[in-house]
Amino acid sequence: MKKVISTTNAPAAIGPYSQAIEANGLVFASGQIPVNPATGEIPEGIEAQAEQVMANMKNLLEAAGTSMENVVKTTVFIKSMDDFGTINGIYSKYFEKDCPARSCVEISRLPKDVLLEMEAIAVKE
Repeated sequence: MKKVISTTNAPAAIGPYSQAIEANGLVFASGQIPVNPATGEIPEGIEAQAEQVMANMKNLLEAAGTSMENVVKTTVFIKSMDDFGTINGIYSKYFEKDCPARSCVEISRLPKDVLLEMEAIAVKE
């Protein structure tokens, strides 16, 4: 069985998908972009956008009854590999030990022309 996860503390789905799905003890979080869920605004610059993405993911996972500490895999999509170091520095504040497996890829364009997007899979305690 699967359970749809939804929260107002992360950006609403802007298409035919769920913010997250819980199935068989795992939470599959859809890609989070740097939209402030309260205002709908996108912050300027890679640092502010990376912080917003991480906050959105944290809020979504908490709504699912899990946490960043339980993330086992992430995929990070970035507009420019030149931003990798900055993103990595912010990412490491949220994953300090026992870091999840990760893929990071540069792509040409993201929704709303943001600079990064991150999806995650977490275990549910």
